[in-house]
Amino acid sequence: MTDYRKISLDGLWNNNPATVQILGLCPLLAVSGTVVNALGLGLATMAVLAGSNICVSLIRHYVTDAIRLPAFVMIIAALVTVIEMLMQAFTFELYEILGIFIPLIVTNCAVLGRADAFAAKNPPLPALIDGLMMGLGFLIILVILGALREALGLGTLFSNMDLLFGPMASEWQITLIADYRGFLLAVLPPGAFIGLGLIIAGKNIIDKQLKDRAKRLADASPKTSRRVRTTGSVSG
Repeated sequence: MTDYRKISLDGLWNNNPATVQILGLCPLLAVSGTVVNALGLGLATMAVLAGSNICVSLIRHYVTDAIRLPAFVMIIAALVTVIEMLMQAFTFELYEILGIFIPLIVTNCAVLGRADAFAAKNPPLPALIDGLMMGLGFLIILVILGALREALGLGTLFSNMDLLFGPMASEWQITLIADYRGFLLAVLPPGAFIGLGLIIAGKNIIDKQLKDRAKRLADASPKTSRRVRTTGSVSG
């Protein structure tokens, strides 16, 4: 039986593409300067992950090993092209900001890796859940990193959200510090590396605390003893 809970936890936490597998770092570090940029790339990546997983799962019995990887890349490239066209139609300014990093989703190791490691070996529904959860895990780390860099670098949160959600989001910006001069390191590439390192360190600390807590609970649990009853006579 498929364990959907394990699939979800793997994507969101235990095997997160950004903090555990350390995949797709180029776009993750490059465009995470603000929340809206991170959210735009994260949603695009999640859509491609879910779509490619379903398609790969559906054709898994009909594709030979000789053409397996080229077929997967073609599927991913087609989906990325669809995402590009949708962004050009509805979020053109954000598409221009993200630039080359939308087409680079085709070469994202997290997308191709899930297609080959999971979708090619499982039915469509588990493959869809795996793609959604892996994409959501990647999206969450992107948004956290984007929020951290935007807050430290610009003193705001959710600025320019209208680029993704339209005019209704023009008032969503939160100004954390008035007349903030900015912290240049946070918005530069080194700031992205430092921010991601802090996020990974935080996850490792939480994992260690959870492991230690589980060990303490196991040690504190009462150990039951079994009484053995002997019948008959024992001769020496």
